[in-house]
Amino acid sequence: MNTEQRRLDEDARREKNWKRWGPYLAERQWGTVREDYSADGECWDYFTHDQARSRAYRWGEDGLLGFTDRECRLCIAVALWNGRDPILKERLFGLTGPQGNHGEDVKECYFYLDATPTHSYVKMLYKYPQTEFPYAPLVKENRRRSRSDPEFELPDTGVFDDNRYFDIFAEYAKAGPDDILLRLTAANRGPEAATLHLLPTLWFRNTWSWGCTHEGCTVKPRISLAKKGVLVADHPTLGRFQLAAGPGPDGATPEMLFTENETNAARLFGTQNPSPFVKDAFHECVVGRRRDAVNPSSHGTKSAAWYRLTIPAQAHCVIALRLVTASGPPTNYSDTEFDAVFTERRREADAFYATRLPASGPGRPVARQAYAGLFCSKQFYHYVVKDWIEGDPGQPPPPAERKQGRNRSWRHLFNRDVISVPDKWEYPWYAAWDLGFHSVAVARVDPALAKEQLVLFLREWYMHPNGQLPAYEFEFSDVNPPVQAWAAWRVFKITASGDARDRFFLARVFQKLLLNFTWWVNR
Repeated sequence: MNTEQRRLDEDARREKNWKRWGPYLAERQWGTVREDYSADGECWDYFTHDQARSRAYRWGEDGLLGFTDRECRLCIAVALWNGRDPILKERLFGLTGPQGNHGEDVKECYFYLDATPTHSYVKMLYKYPQTEFPYAPLVKENRRRSRSDPEFELPDTGVFDDNRYFDIFAEYAKAGPDDILLRLTAANRGPEAATLHLLPTLWFRNTWSWGCTHEGCTVKPRISLAKKGVLVADHPTLGRFQLAAGPGPDGATPEMLFTENETNAARLFGTQNPSPFVKDAFHECVVGRRRDAVNPSSHGTKSAAWYRLTIPAQAHCVIALRLVTASGPPTNYSDTEFDAVFTERRREADAFYATRLPASGPGRPVARQAYAGLFCSKQFYHYVVKDWIEGDPGQPPPPAERKQGRNRSWRHLFNRDVISVPDKWEYPWYAAWDLGFHSVAVARVDPALAKEQLVLFLREWYMHPNGQLPAYEFEFSDVNPPVQAWAAWRVFKITASGDARDRFFLARVFQKLLLNFTWWVNR
């Protein structure tokens, strides 16, 4: 048995929590239904990309090349600035549904390069222009075009001409279930030396500002400076973790920045901030050169290690970080030990996929990267419809129209899980129809995941009492093709090995699928 398969088995038997951490961080939380508290349900207008850097999310988080735990309590991702952009790049940019000539559309270049089912090894790539990012031209030109015209994409703007861009590689490798190594490689593809501000960011999802009492709400956690280059993150349910940030190419320890993951109400609404340190502090500090925006006392709920890099033409810089439970091994890995973990995890990934994919042929690398896409499109999804409709005790009451609005007949629905989504930017929510196909596709590589996803949607806090499965957050009552029974049968057949067939799985899903079938034929 290869090592990655052993990890899958240990996780399935709940002996070791290998899937506790993964690329479960959404790539767009703004503009979603669950963040929309408007009277008219226009979610694109209620929470915009421009507001996202300053406004705390209620139901999730988003980030660039990120990792988080399965409850999205503690997140780590990358922020970038090329010295020219008007904002710190903390999340992917794209057009809203009304802005795009073909609807919502992410306007970035990024890739999922490799991933194992337990996320013991993950590699992602983001291409960051060295010239000013063309936010306004992308909006203006796509708005001008008709639906019969092609889309105006980021490369069409010329920002990648002469290779004037950075390749930002993020590699994650697990030395243990709660021991995550992060290697960031920034490669200058251009003809001249270029400056890059690189900020690996560690923060807590805001679970304390709302006055809520349901599962997942917590008292305010804390991130503080333990010693030079080391952060300590304390959370009431996750426990204590340390993030060690290695030196930059010049050997210097990065400057640590601190703020709160709380809304900048002064900027957005013209009201007083409860804290002088707010969510967009790193943007104000790095881009706006406001040193007073960050907390000089070196604590908060959002932190970053600030690396200022000047990278020669055709050269690259490597930054090493380690996130580990405080009860685990020391945070000081040598460079040799650090690199050895990545080498070993890549070798284990090769050995694992050698048993799952064709031995040779042009389809092999395509299939492997396709699986990387599937595993990197698992997302923490949180949506408690009753609380969303009624509002939180610590916030202004929502408009009365919401009680007769979207998803009002799904008050029983309680979502707080890692779910396979169609796309973490364009469709950062589950779709029941798509999920059936995802489960069939992933069954050959991670049978437990395929079965868990199908069973999840049949649980009583997902499935409607009338037997309907929730379609998607824009309208859970929409009717989708009934693929779940087909998907369950295909997963059962695909995962069978000789006479070893998981009839217990069939028994778990059968009665609920009968309910779903009855709902379907009685429509």
